Amino acid sequence: QVQLVESGGGLVQTGGSLRLSCAASGRTFSNYAVGWFRQAPGKEREFIAAISTSGAIKQYADSVKGRFTISRDSAKTSVYLQMNSLKPEDTAVYYCNVGANTGILRSQTDLGSWGQGTQVTVAS
Repeated sequence: QVQLVESGGGLVQTGGSLRLSCAASGRTFSNYAVGWFRQAPGKEREFIAAISTSGAIKQYADSVKGRFTISRDSAKTSVYLQMNSLKPEDTAVYYCNVGANTGILRSQTDLGSWGQGTQVTVAS
């Protein structure tokens, strides 16, 4: 089973940037699509972005399109989420997860185990 570790969160001012990292331990996730999700207090967990196994397909939620960029390194040991032009409404705990393809990640069905997440706080 792939175990995922998220990092890179923190406190940033509105308009600032952060880069989140998702690393796999236990098993490589080179054969999986990988997605980013977030959950704000009192809200449902929501899909943010996903990248296919090859990296050729990327999907984004409308709320982050044009501001966030998902990528994975060539060794497929890490996946990143570059977040620019951050807004207070981006404040949440951010998680990564794996799935068979980006569509499954977007629908949040048949995902792997959730990690601890990393807190992102955007101050106004």
